[in-house]
Amino acid sequence: MKDISEHLYGRSAAAITAVYVLVGALLAVGIDFAVASAGGSAAVWTPTRLVSDWLLVAGSGGLLYGAVTHHRNRAETARRDLETSNQQLQVLSRVFRHNVRNDLNVIQGYTDLLSDRVDDERSRQCLETIRETTDDVVAISEKLRVIEDASPERPDGHVDLVAAVHEAIGVVDAEGAAVTVETPSEAWIRADDSVEFPIREVFENAVTHNDGSTRRVEATIRENGTTTCLEVTDNGPGIPPDERAVLQAEEETPLSHASSIGLWLVKWMCETQGGTVRFETDDDGTTVRLRFESAGQPASPTR
Repeated sequence: MKDISEHLYGRSAAAITAVYVLVGALLAVGIDFAVASAGGSAAVWTPTRLVSDWLLVAGSGGLLYGAVTHHRNRAETARRDLETSNQQLQVLSRVFRHNVRNDLNVIQGYTDLLSDRVDDERSRQCLETIRETTDDVVAISEKLRVIEDASPERPDGHVDLVAAVHEAIGVVDAEGAAVTVETPSEAWIRADDSVEFPIREVFENAVTHNDGSTRRVEATIRENGTTTCLEVTDNGPGIPPDERAVLQAEEETPLSHASSIGLWLVKWMCETQGGTVRFETDDDGTTVRLRFESAGQPASPTR
């Protein structure tokens, strides 16, 4: 059935309609003769009946032509709109990552120069705020680069999720946080190396966005037949309801949007790997579950 649909997709509406009318006309003749033969003297075949069948086939063929043409026009319009949107996103991403980042580097450089020249505490605090703000924007540009460079194709490699988790924990600044990990010795999933970015983002959110006096992060990996799940739980303030609603609706509006691109990176990158992500927040903190397709250990491990 799939091969037939792919074969018809490249045909024009006129060609599809012509085939339909031809096949329908032949079937009408065959069915009329079959009914007349089976019915004996009770069923009489007449040219008038055949003409009426052909008119019915021709009329339905006209409807088919109109429907195919309409849907083809809509598909072509959607394709052009998608191409335009992709071009706009590429331009905006490139301008942001290159032009804006270069300007931010200039701001950071002058901030460092000024910090050596000012003496009063108020000025130093203002400069520190400028530095932290520019660092945040630079970090966003790095996340945009990760998303832009990600391949839309489903990965066919194998990654040890246990190793990826320990590597992410080693990169994240977890000083002052109690991080516990419960995993098997290894857990291979179908993914590529870019899966480390959403994993790292989850741990960064769990550690850096936790303003509690005692920060706790618990990571668990469980294998369940065809899937492998990474569960990361923290005792932080949780994800605001409006941000969770944005992720569930998969749409941002001027009145409803996520405050950071980090959660979108986790969602998009996991789905690119063929996985899923779930966020749960309660009074005790946040739990993030990343679920991937399990895979056997490769003959020559890549990690």
